[in-house]
Amino acid sequence: MTIAPPTDRVPLTFYLKDEADTCALGAALAGILEKGLGIHLKGGLGAGKTTLTRALLRAAGYQGKVKSPTYTLVEPYTIPLGDEQVELLHFDLYRMGCAEEFLDAGFRESFNGSTIHIIEWAENADALLEPPDIIISLSFHKEGRQAVLSPASPKGVECLSRLAFTRGQKP
Repeated sequence: MTIAPPTDRVPLTFYLKDEADTCALGAALAGILEKGLGIHLKGGLGAGKTTLTRALLRAAGYQGKVKSPTYTLVEPYTIPLGDEQVELLHFDLYRMGCAEEFLDAGFRESFNGSTIHIIEWAENADALLEPPDIIISLSFHKEGRQAVLSPASPKGVECLSRLAFTRGQKP
């Protein structure tokens, strides 16, 4: 079963009963990646942001070790996308003391229209970031998690219209 695509900027909501559901959503998200896509991940500690990203990277074809960028702030990955290799940067801005640290680290140059960005704790540098295409909010819900996928740009609407996720229907 395929979820009906959003018609505008209508969010999609899923219940993720366990880690397997979170990984399945990550794998489904790998199928909608395109060059220049920006995804912001929101949610408290332990909500599943890194687990979701790790599953997305695996499903996108990344073969190496997938590390959390908690201490490095960013981990770069190269993934196949169509007939080319595309850079995907996974940021975790949790430890940033102020938004200017984002600029001081030189991260701004990576926003070039072809690199894919997945940013955890984007709110720590919001004023300096380009607006995302998709915002994914993960929260604790019942015994599992709730995932809300909100398109935040026309590209986000188009990408989420291609999402095929068969697990985690609304409770």
